[in-house]
Amino acid sequence: MKFFVDTADINEIRTLAETGLLDGVTTNPSLILKSGRDIKEVLAEICDAVSGPVSGEVVAMEASAMIAEGKKLAEIADNICIKLPLTMDGLKACKALTSEGYKSNVTLCFSANQALLAAKAGATFISPFIGRLDDMAIDGMELIEDIRTIYDNYGFKTEILAASIRTVNHVKEAALAGADVATIPPSTLKALVKHPLTDKGLEAFMADWEKTGQKIV
Repeated sequence: MKFFVDTADINEIRTLAETGLLDGVTTNPSLILKSGRDIKEVLAEICDAVSGPVSGEVVAMEASAMIAEGKKLAEIADNICIKLPLTMDGLKACKALTSEGYKSNVTLCFSANQALLAAKAGATFISPFIGRLDDMAIDGMELIEDIRTIYDNYGFKTEILAASIRTVNHVKEAALAGADVATIPPSTLKALVKHPLTDKGLEAFMADWEKTGQKIV
């Protein structure tokens, strides 16, 4: 599974990129607002910090305007992935842009039928929102499983990008369900490494090592 981080905080991105675990970044208008920065400026810095896809989202509602915005965003760097809403206009823009070789991420997916349409439109990524479905007492993982089955049935190349991830269990469950990518908030991504038994074991090892009086360097 590929790991993307869901943030526009360049410092968080650079820190996580240093681990070698980061395969890409997703942003959205809310994250750009939170950053307090110009979208083109922050996307340029993110694209310089990571080599994988960086999703920058259009804000137009009509297809031709989405296409124009998408092409403008794509001028920022070669690894920009144009993020489009799952609407008819968004799908129309997706088809046009992917036909010209641009990478696309169709977002705000809440049903398998929507995911099927995105794949037919040539989307590079489809972003089903797990957490928001869970908020409505709907099992978001069932959606991942359904999309995986449909895409495998027909050989679609669109990658399933599990989004709206809230917990470390969401990451595990998305991986088990066959998601290709998980886009994860920085705090949740960092929490994946944590386990109380790891901490306890390390504490014991360090105590014993101190008693040896040795140094490695």
